Amino acid sequence: MATVKEMIEDLDERQKKLMLGGGEKKIEKQHASGKLTARERINLLLDAGSFVEIDQFVHHRCTNFGMEKDQPAGDGVVTGYGAIDGRLVYVFAQDFTVIGGSLGEMHANKIVKVQELALKMGAPIIGLNDSGGARIQEGIDALAGFGKIFFRNTMASGVIPQISVIMGPCAGGAVYSPALTDFVFMVKNTSQMFITGPQVIKSVTAEEVSAEALGGAMTHNSVSGVAHFAAETDEDCMKQIRYLLSFLPANNLEDAPMVETGDNPNRSGQELVNLMPDNPNQPYDMKDVIVNIVDNGEFYELLAYFAQNIITCFARMDGKTVGIIANQPKVMAGCLDINASDKAARFIRFCDSFNIPLVSLVDVPGFLPGTDQEYGGIIRHGAKLLYAYSEATVPKVTLITRKAYGGAYIAMCSQHLGGDQVFAWPSAEIAVMGPAGAANIIFRGDADAAAKTEEYVTEFATPYKAAERGYVDQVIDPSETRPRIITALNMLATKRETRPTKKHGNIPL
Repeated sequence: MATVKEMIEDLDERQKKLMLGGGEKKIEKQHASGKLTARERINLLLDAGSFVEIDQFVHHRCTNFGMEKDQPAGDGVVTGYGAIDGRLVYVFAQDFTVIGGSLGEMHANKIVKVQELALKMGAPIIGLNDSGGARIQEGIDALAGFGKIFFRNTMASGVIPQISVIMGPCAGGAVYSPALTDFVFMVKNTSQMFITGPQVIKSVTAEEVSAEALGGAMTHNSVSGVAHFAAETDEDCMKQIRYLLSFLPANNLEDAPMVETGDNPNRSGQELVNLMPDNPNQPYDMKDVIVNIVDNGEFYELLAYFAQNIITCFARMDGKTVGIIANQPKVMAGCLDINASDKAARFIRFCDSFNIPLVSLVDVPGFLPGTDQEYGGIIRHGAKLLYAYSEATVPKVTLITRKAYGGAYIAMCSQHLGGDQVFAWPSAEIAVMGPAGAANIIFRGDADAAAKTEEYVTEFATPYKAAERGYVDQVIDPSETRPRIITALNMLATKRETRPTKKHGNIPL
C-alpha cells in the first residue's frame, strides 16, 4: 500500500502530465499555427495566480472505434474560475492539442458545470473555443452535450454576461453557443466559424471558397455581423476581453463598476460649436461628438466594421458606464437599414438587461429606401429597434444634433418611445420629412411657392416646433452637451419603471 507521501507524489506527476495537454509535439504544432494553448490563454486572460481548475481528471467513457485506448485526463477542455481585475469570472478553454478539442459527453459536462456555477454565483463566463467540433465517435452523446450547453446559454441570457472567443475552428453545431452569447471575439487569420465548411459547400453547390473567406474574423465582423470584435493575436484578444469586462457589471442585479477617470463632468466642448456644417447635406463624423462628450475621449466600439451607418459603443460619463447608440452621417448619410436596426436593437437589449443607461445621438434622415431593403424585411427589422427602445427601462437620454425625420426620428429613442430626456442642438431639424421636400408638396402649384418654401424651411428646419410641444426637453448650446447629459443621467439614476406583467414579449424577429 502506498504511503501518503507517495500518493502526493503521484498527484504531482499526474498534474504535471495534465499541464502538457496533448504533449509537447502537439503544443509545438499549436504554436507553429500562430495559436497559444488553452492554459496559456487562461493565464493571459486572468489575474496572475488566480485560476482555480476544476474537473482536471475527468475523461470520456466512450468505448467505440478504439476510443477506450485514448482517454486523456481533462477530455479536451480546461475549466475553472479566477479573477479579472479582482472580480470573479468563470472560464472554459477548449484544448486543441487533446483529441482536437472535440466535444463529447464529458467535455460538455465540464462546460455545463462552470455554466451552472457562473449562473449561481452571478459572475461572467468566458468560453475560449478551439475545437474540431462534435466528437463523431460519441455520436448522439456529443449532440446531447451541445444541446445542454445551448440551453444553459439561454437560461443565463440577461442574467450574467456571456462572452465567446473563437480562437481556432468552430464549425457545425458548435457555432450556436457563441451565437447565443452576448459578445463574440475572433482572432484574425487563426479563427473560423461556419455551419458547413468549404468542402461541404463545394460538394453541394460547386462553389469554391477558402475557410478564411467563408468564416474568418473579418468576414463575421464586417459582412455577417456574427462577431463583435476582431483581435490581431491571441494576446491582443485576451487584453480586449479584460477591457470589455471593465465596462460591465457582474450580473443583472448589480451596476457596472464606477471608475475615477479624472475628467471634469462640467467640462465644456467648444470644439462642438464648429463641428456642424452649414450645409445640412454635408457629412461629419459622429465619433467626434462621442470623443468630446465621454470621459477622456475613450470608448470601446462593438461591431465597428458592420453596419457602419450606426455606432454602438461603451464609454464612461462621470466615471459611470453608458451605452451609446449614434447615427453616423459619414456612412449612408446615417440612414437606418436592416443591419443597423439589428445591430442597435441587440445592443440596446444588452444594456437594458445589465442596468447600463442609454445615450442616443441622433442625425437620421430616414430609413434606407430600395427594393433590397423592402424585400429583406426592413419593416420587420426596423420594428426591432422600436421594440428594443420601448422595452428598455434603464435611463434613456437622447440628443438630436441635426436631422430627425419621420419614422426614423421616432425610432431613435424619441420621447414617444420613452426617452426620459431629449436634448437638441439649435441645428436640429425635427419633422415628418425634409422641410424643402415637405414645402414642395404643400405649396405645389402656388404662384409664391419659392418664397413660401424658403419661409417654411426657415420656420420648420429647427428644433423649436418639437420644443413647443414638449417633445424636446431642452435646446442646448453644443458646448454644453457633456455636462447636460451627465446632469440628466445623475437625475435619472434612481429611475424606476415597470412594464405590464407577462411571460415575455414577442419581439419581431
